[in-house]
Amino acid sequence: MTSAQLARPTRKQRVRTLWVSDVHLGTRDCQAEHLAAFLKRYHADKVYLVGDIIDGWKLRSGIYWPQAHTNVLRRLLTMSKRGTEVIYVTGNHDEFLRRYSSLILGNIQLVDEAEHVTARYHRWLAFLGDSAYEFTLTLNRWLNHWRGRYGYGYWSLSAYLKHKVKSAVNFISDFEEAIVHECAKRGFNGVICGHIHHAEIRQMGEVEYLNCGDWVESCTALIEHWDGRIELYRLAEDQARQASLAQAEATSAEPVV
Repeated sequence: MTSAQLARPTRKQRVRTLWVSDVHLGTRDCQAEHLAAFLKRYHADKVYLVGDIIDGWKLRSGIYWPQAHTNVLRRLLTMSKRGTEVIYVTGNHDEFLRRYSSLILGNIQLVDEAEHVTARYHRWLAFLGDSAYEFTLTLNRWLNHWRGRYGYGYWSLSAYLKHKVKSAVNFISDFEEAIVHECAKRGFNGVICGHIHHAEIRQMGEVEYLNCGDWVESCTALIEHWDGRIELYRLAEDQARQASLAQAEATSAEPVV
């Protein structure tokens, strides 16, 4: 059983909103299989794609597009067909789409930024907001290939290294402060963004800062439940929880001697 299969539930969960960012379809480091499995788990009223979904920068230098990447787009189109509103917020890697901003195709809308009102009537600003981590991303891909072969779950080496490198930590901090300042200036209660591949939920002054993370390194997303509560989803934590449940079920099913 693969790690993506391990995370699949038996039925869909109804949620109000999903936020996903920095998927980088068209690159070898994109965790498309995991993302497709994640999207298949939920029936959402809205899905926000918060930038860098398709990596136009990489596609300019050569086409890499396996079936798994097509499956992600097909899953989003299927969700749209079934009533989910899909809002694609353009990023810097997919800036070629900005010429089509404000385009509406059925339940799919292309924008440069979006305002979202939660179930608790809080106004949130959603937008993307790049450092290159090519070596660690490549190493990360091969490390997880062999971890999967030996039955271990996903682990992000590159995300771990980011927290150990001072310049990366400072970049993240500066980015967060700039985003929060812009949000407060425009009168929003919170901001949801991507870009830095660092998922987080925290209060910064009067503004709540949320970052979706990515589906290249850490495999994370944000989920708004029907009571307005927003949860940070982490693939690694979900896999560990699913493995623990499977082990508990197997233990309980063992015959008593």
